[in-house]
Amino acid sequence: MNIVIVESPAKAKTINKYLGKDFKVLASYGHVRDLPSKDGSVQPDNDFAMEWDVDTQSAKRLNEIAGAVKGADSLILATDPDREGEAISWHVLEVLKKKNALKDVDVKRVVFNAITKAAVLDAMDHPRNIDSELVDAYLARRALDYLVGFTLSPVLWRRLPGSRSAGRVQSVALKLVCEREQEIEAFVAQEYWTVEGLFGTQAGTPLKSRLTHLDGKKLEKFDINNDEKAKAAVSDIRAQSYSVASVTSKPTKRNPSAPFTTSTMQQEASRKLGFAAARTMQVAQRLYEGVDLGGETVGLITYMRTDGVQMADEAIDAARKTIASEFGENYLPEKARVYRSKARNAQEAHEAIRPTDLARLPAMVAKVLDADQLRLYELIWKRAISSQMESAALERTTIDVASGDGKIQFRATGSVLKFDGFLKVYQEGRDDNGDDDEDVRLPQVSTGEQTPLNTVTPSQHFTEPPPRFSEATLVKRLEELGIGRPSTYASILSVLRDRKYVYMDKNRFIPEDKGRLVTAFLDTFFTKYVEYDFTAELEEDLDKISAGDMDWKVLLRDFWQDFTPAVEDIVKLRNREVLDALNEVLGPHVFPVEEEGVDPRKCKSCEDGILSLKTGRFGAFVGCSNYPDCKFTRQLTKSADGSDGASDGQPKVLGNDPETGREISLKSGRFGPYIQLAAGDEDEKARNAGIPKGMEPSEIDFEMAVKLLSLPRTVGDHPETGKPILAGNGRYGPYLQHDGKYARLENFQDLFEVGLNRAVTLIAEAKTRGGRTNQSKALRELGPHPDDEKPVNVMDGRYGPYVKHGKINATIPDGEDVEKITLERALELIDAKAKKKPAKKKAAAKKSTAKKTAKKTAAKKPTAKKASDKAKESADTPAE
Repeated sequence: MNIVIVESPAKAKTINKYLGKDFKVLASYGHVRDLPSKDGSVQPDNDFAMEWDVDTQSAKRLNEIAGAVKGADSLILATDPDREGEAISWHVLEVLKKKNALKDVDVKRVVFNAITKAAVLDAMDHPRNIDSELVDAYLARRALDYLVGFTLSPVLWRRLPGSRSAGRVQSVALKLVCEREQEIEAFVAQEYWTVEGLFGTQAGTPLKSRLTHLDGKKLEKFDINNDEKAKAAVSDIRAQSYSVASVTSKPTKRNPSAPFTTSTMQQEASRKLGFAAARTMQVAQRLYEGVDLGGETVGLITYMRTDGVQMADEAIDAARKTIASEFGENYLPEKARVYRSKARNAQEAHEAIRPTDLARLPAMVAKVLDADQLRLYELIWKRAISSQMESAALERTTIDVASGDGKIQFRATGSVLKFDGFLKVYQEGRDDNGDDDEDVRLPQVSTGEQTPLNTVTPSQHFTEPPPRFSEATLVKRLEELGIGRPSTYASILSVLRDRKYVYMDKNRFIPEDKGRLVTAFLDTFFTKYVEYDFTAELEEDLDKISAGDMDWKVLLRDFWQDFTPAVEDIVKLRNREVLDALNEVLGPHVFPVEEEGVDPRKCKSCEDGILSLKTGRFGAFVGCSNYPDCKFTRQLTKSADGSDGASDGQPKVLGNDPETGREISLKSGRFGPYIQLAAGDEDEKARNAGIPKGMEPSEIDFEMAVKLLSLPRTVGDHPETGKPILAGNGRYGPYLQHDGKYARLENFQDLFEVGLNRAVTLIAEAKTRGGRTNQSKALRELGPHPDDEKPVNVMDGRYGPYVKHGKINATIPDGEDVEKITLERALELIDAKAKKKPAKKKAAAKKSTAKKTAKKTAAKKPTAKKASDKAKESADTPAE
């Protein structure tokens, strides 16, 4: 028996069908070991020894693999053909060696770029050994990421409470987003004018053109920069007569783009399909693993983590045949096209992303794919086919119109598409469109032809700031800088969102204040380590390790030798020194000039204090230098409603309670703002009410304060039990309560508007479990888990959607569409959550054991008399 190891159960099932009864294919479910999240997992003082941890689920699978391998003829490691795939094979092999499961077992490594029968069988005929250089590169990357994260993050937590963590590559991506935002904030719009003329022609079709020369000089962009100059130009133009000075036409060609790499696929899927990078990779993974076609599971695309742009010869031949049959011989270039990557640090170790069979048109698989899978497959097919098609032929024409004295000139340009070529199939998307004169048809004119001026139109414009990054443009920029690799782009973007360092607005990245603080801190005190060139050079060194041109431990030693002193220097700084530096860097953002001649850092409360960044338990805020005499505070920047949460520490009196006459005030406490009803004269205690999530303190008026203090509100008595139903506002939002059971309300306003009938219905819909309301309901059923056949569902939970399998609940990350979560993606989330659970269980068990031990010790502790008797007994007993 031959045992084959792959990553996923879907892949295992398909390959098992290809190989037959002499093979057994098992899944590792991705990585089987990882560095535990604790200090000391990488040991620089011990030659960078690494301590690996196997979680409970992986341990179970490894035991199954070990049991199957014992007595087998061979072990074939068939994980993905990249650095991560090589690492998984290495990890499995190392664990099996420790289990002594490889006696008399022939170990082989095979790789295939597509999950098709031909590709898999061919790989089996060409085995090799584990690529030690690829493994070394993986170890170096993993160690670097761990050392940076576990060394920098504690410094961040100490200096900037509320910050999450610092990643080696993610921090650089965040810096790109923050720097772009700074450019936008610092941008000052400049006024400029353009002038268009509409001229008559003998053909009868008007010629629209733009002013290029005035008073014998070529116009620069800002030469006409106000209304007065524009009017003067119009006056001069109207005083002249015009004729055609020149007509030039020349043929030009547009060539197709190369087939997809990981990054270009993510960019185009973002532009054309609206997919996030993570979603693109999920759908691509499913296409790679395959679908059932005529009773056989077939992979539809090649491996989707690659920076190569070339296609295999047989794929090019298939593409050319498809082009000839589907579009005609005139769409087929004389020679096949050969591509080379322009990306910095491209490894080009694998093929570009392409269909496994280019003759398999999208329409042929439409019935077996869901909507997103079909859209992405069609995009990949069109890009691959178009890359081998004939160029598009255009004719570009330029017409110059000049005044009689030649001092005023207009120009019109246009391009006419003569042959569509590859454009018949595919045209690459654009991120930020500029002016485009493509397919603008100009009238037929001849040199010297009189062109009377019909109208002249001046137009005012203002320069615009650079656009914020979308997922597509950020991935493109990272690739241009040589930062990150095909397998990391999606996770980089996800981490930025998950850590709340950025948020998305109209599919554009905007940094949160927390993200800007982290970037400012790292850029000020760890400048070298967030420089773009340094990060790219580190990626180049990792590639050298992959190629066998550098020792991985030499790279780590050199890095650690410089990094450690840098961290130690920052740790020695006083917190005030850090905040002073951040005040300078973030000054324009946190302390914008609101009134000319007034210091933006002057305290508005005490008048002589200086505002400064401060840190507290819940993060950074702005406070006065005269604290505690002046208790003025505000948030770093203004909210969407324009408020900044400013407070001088004094309660804001809103009015007097209409029932008791007691004072109602808005206060600020250690956990944020709240409303208080003052204490009464007859031992009546003060009563507090929290401010609902999403509501700003500035929105709280007297009427709202009275409403909030009235909670919980009695909606009415339940018709069956006679017990009251209450509506209240809790830590996690508005709710209904009845007889120990709870039901969630959709929004805050329902607290005051929900009626008895609706409340009874909501209570009835909430299922009871263990005395509490289980409000979670299944939104989608994804199918059985391949391990135990138990269902895997997408649930609607109290705190948002999550995936559930048995007792394991895994949160769905922000930004992922619940409706598009696949079974494979759900298994990834569940597996990741399962790996975290054992550590928590061990900690809880340890704590429980310690308590039990303490109780037993206390129970056994002798009284004074018993202790005396015991001592006497001990003294009388001879030593053995």
